Amino acid sequence: MKKKYFNDAFIGNRKMIASISRHGELLRLSYPTVDYRQFIDFYETGVKINDSMLIRLEDDINNVYKQYYYEDTNVLNTEIENTYFNLKILQEDFIPMEEEVLIRRYEFTNNNKIDLDVKFLINSKMFSNLNNMVGARVCNNAMLQYGHDFAMATFSNLPIHGYQLNNVDNNISSGILQDKDYIGMSDHSAVSYDIGTIKPGETKKFNIYIYINKNYKVDVLYDLINEIDRIKEFDTLKLLKETKNYWRKYVKKHEVLKLKDYGEEYNSKVEKILKRTILLYPLLVNEKTGGISAALEVDEEKDLCGRYNYCWPRDAVTISQALDMIGMYDEADKFYNIFLRKTQSKNGMWEQRFYTDGRLAPCWGYQIDETASVLVGIYQHFKIKEFRKKEKDMDLLIKNLDMCENATEFLKRYVDHLMGKEEEEVPIEEKYSYLNRKQIYKHVSYDLWEMNEGVHLYSISAIYAAFDAMEKIYLEIQKENKKFKMPLDFTELSQYRNEIKEYILNNLVDKNQNILKRNTNDNSMDISILGAITPFKVFKPDEEIVKNTIQKINLTLRTYTGGILRFENDGYMGGKNPWPIATLWMYMYYKMIGAEEEAIECFRFIVKTATNLGFLAEQIDNDKMEANWVIGLGWSHAMFILALGIEELM
Repeated sequence: MKKKYFNDAFIGNRKMIASISRHGELLRLSYPTVDYRQFIDFYETGVKINDSMLIRLEDDINNVYKQYYYEDTNVLNTEIENTYFNLKILQEDFIPMEEEVLIRRYEFTNNNKIDLDVKFLINSKMFSNLNNMVGARVCNNAMLQYGHDFAMATFSNLPIHGYQLNNVDNNISSGILQDKDYIGMSDHSAVSYDIGTIKPGETKKFNIYIYINKNYKVDVLYDLINEIDRIKEFDTLKLLKETKNYWRKYVKKHEVLKLKDYGEEYNSKVEKILKRTILLYPLLVNEKTGGISAALEVDEEKDLCGRYNYCWPRDAVTISQALDMIGMYDEADKFYNIFLRKTQSKNGMWEQRFYTDGRLAPCWGYQIDETASVLVGIYQHFKIKEFRKKEKDMDLLIKNLDMCENATEFLKRYVDHLMGKEEEEVPIEEKYSYLNRKQIYKHVSYDLWEMNEGVHLYSISAIYAAFDAMEKIYLEIQKENKKFKMPLDFTELSQYRNEIKEYILNNLVDKNQNILKRNTNDNSMDISILGAITPFKVFKPDEEIVKNTIQKINLTLRTYTGGILRFENDGYMGGKNPWPIATLWMYMYYKMIGAEEEAIECFRFIVKTATNLGFLAEQIDNDKMEANWVIGLGWSHAMFILALGIEELM
């Protein structure tokens, strides 16, 4: 597999999403959901000019690049100028809202003084394995690459000039493709088109279409041919205009946050990040279930990580709050009303991560804060909608009361173990029997970062806030329905919170320094300690123990650029990279205590290190001040939105 760890840009509709490199290379293409699967190992393009060898568009020493979106859209432009031949290529990439096809519009302009004879080549390799062998054939002036349950067709409004279905590596560098067969067994094939002779000052245009279908939709070759014929008749300029108009209306609809004056140097970049967030989230949310992918995948073979293209309930709760802040209430509703109801275990918990359609994804551990975060999130969702829309969505609370109660019982069970209560005092009901009590014992929960097992301040602070949220949910329902009977154990919720607070003070405080500890096993500083202050409110931001902790965080986690590490001795991806999540967390704390100078330093670090297109990454290379891992991370963008609306949240 070709290693391609960085997605620089994204286009898509609500079913198909593609990522593209800063040089215009198509990296990934997913359909019919953001996390279904990747079809493309690589999909490279190039030109043969006059008698030259192949000039790869995404990687040539003579190429100069410029990339940008049409304003307020998910339509991407990549300008490629080959300075040796003075040939300028404009590549427009977009996916129409109502069609399941990626359209690439090309313009070739000859800025030379001589004629340029141009051939355009596509070098395509599909993912293939023993359970899904890929073959290829040329049919109806299209290159079809197909497996058992899908077919991907590459075609154009121009006729095919040459193709090679097998042994592509033997010929591709020459730029000359020729094959005697119309069908082959290879997952690696190539096709070329004759753009023709372009005279000095002349521009020529043509289109490439990439269509994917799952075979449940198109059962036979002739149906696929008919679909190709239909797509070739598209008025691409009309589709392009409609796509741009759709996204511009979408952005306008969701520009509900009032931006402040961040200074002339930062204002336009802040607006760009905000708009790019609005445009990114529809591509990450499953339209049917409300499941939210953390990011488009970056590491299919798990060389460097455990993969990202899944829905973590905890991460998605934070993103759903950001959705509310930008007026995407329907998407957040689906997350709570459909996805979370579908994915809750019988014992009340949520596992670590899921596919966005609600199926259980590969997991490696159990995290108590995944469950606790849901209760906090659903009440936050209720309150933000009430504040913004001036109406109470009681159906949200009533419909999901059983889900919340089941989660609460699970959390109580965890706390009972934590406090060392005897097992016979809390008998296991039949519906919980499949998960043995020992499996939720206090030492097995992973932390927020999924790297340490034990009892963690962030995790039990989340439980503290979950019990508070459950109490408020009951009170909201009773306020609207006087006949509603409070559960007999309602008063236990505040008792549980008191027990948790006492446990924290006795077990998660370094008494010598009077600072909070991240877990019961070590004294390493960790930005997740801030969870006890915001959003979970176990401590007030101006308490002495909090001030001491912040001072220690600055001594250990703040870098020379102003960016914040997530914890001491972090080994992931080198461990020396500031995280936007961590830095924005500090920003929120500083805003809560009115430390404007410190807050703006954190905020400006985020704005400075956003990509040119307005995306936020998971980590930042401190020396280069640029993205170092997972560009377009939903959690980073969510924290940015929450930072913009911090006054409303306070």
